[in-house]
Amino acid sequence: MNEKFPMTAEGLKMLKEELENLKNSERPNIIKAIAEAREHGDLSENAEYHAARERQSFIEGRIAELENKVTRADVIDPSKLDNSKVTFGATVVVTDLETEAKNTFKIVGADEADIEKNLISVSAPLCRAMINKKVDDVFEVQTPKGLKEYQINSIDFI
Repeated sequence: MNEKFPMTAEGLKMLKEELENLKNSERPNIIKAIAEAREHGDLSENAEYHAARERQSFIEGRIAELENKVTRADVIDPSKLDNSKVTFGATVVVTDLETEAKNTFKIVGADEADIEKNLISVSAPLCRAMINKKVDDVFEVQTPKGLKEYQINSIDFI
């Protein structure tokens, strides 16, 4: 399973920073917390110990996941892409044809997605519907509220 994870350079930097924090700060802190909880005696009834072990398990799992993603990251340089159509890394302005509302979205990897910052995953339904479309193209997306139509206003690689 050598699937690559497409992401921006900023997304890779974010993952590496989280990984470094987990390895250099969180992991040593949790090991210390487990050692302190052990000193409190009977481990079978020691809630602090069990909570610390659970946290350690989570941290180790997240470290393994991040190391895997960093190793398999496929950093996409948007400046080298065809900006005549919607692709990974594009910042796209679309108009909802029903409400006339305009929205701007940047297409990023799954680990970078944050709808509050208008960063949408390349695998999101809205994104999948607009991939390879050009300016002025109209596309449809099935939403929980039914079928919606959008028109692409602009495509930029910022």
